[in-house]
Amino acid sequence: MNQKPEKINFLIKYHNIEQQFSAEPQEAWLLLTKFFKEIVPSFEIAQKLQLNVDLKQLAQDLAGIVAFSTECPNLLVPKTKLTDNEALLILLTAYHLGYRLGLVDSDSVSKKTLQTKIGKNCKITSTRLCELSKNELATRDTNNKFKITTFGIVQAQKEVFPRIKAKICS
Repeated sequence: MNQKPEKINFLIKYHNIEQQFSAEPQEAWLLLTKFFKEIVPSFEIAQKLQLNVDLKQLAQDLAGIVAFSTECPNLLVPKTKLTDNEALLILLTAYHLGYRLGLVDSDSVSKKTLQTKIGKNCKITSTRLCELSKNELATRDTNNKFKITTFGIVQAQKEVFPRIKAKICS
């Protein structure tokens, strides 16, 4: 009598990918090899393409630029050294960070609050927020409040924060 080999059952968990297999030993080995050759590299490539924000790095990047009081984030850099867009990006990023760290209640901010914080009139603030939204650096939510996008944070970390730190030092 020819007896079939017993099936092997196994579960692979890799980050948020989960794959369950049940096969005869030879086929199980092929499935496992295929998983490591095809799925894992694809996942790693996809991860490299995904925008992520490291909160620790973001806090370090904002050090000396903003500080949190019990009420809200505050600009430490004189407004005269900042463009309107820089000031708005800093504040929106600070609200994001503050929310993630449990220092503020929301990562969304009203136009009125932003207007007050940057010291500009309603029209200028609206125009600048519209520019940031068009460039996908900020977005407006259903409550008509603004928040920074992940893309906005990454761009601010690459371009805006280093430029502001250079302004502070000069």
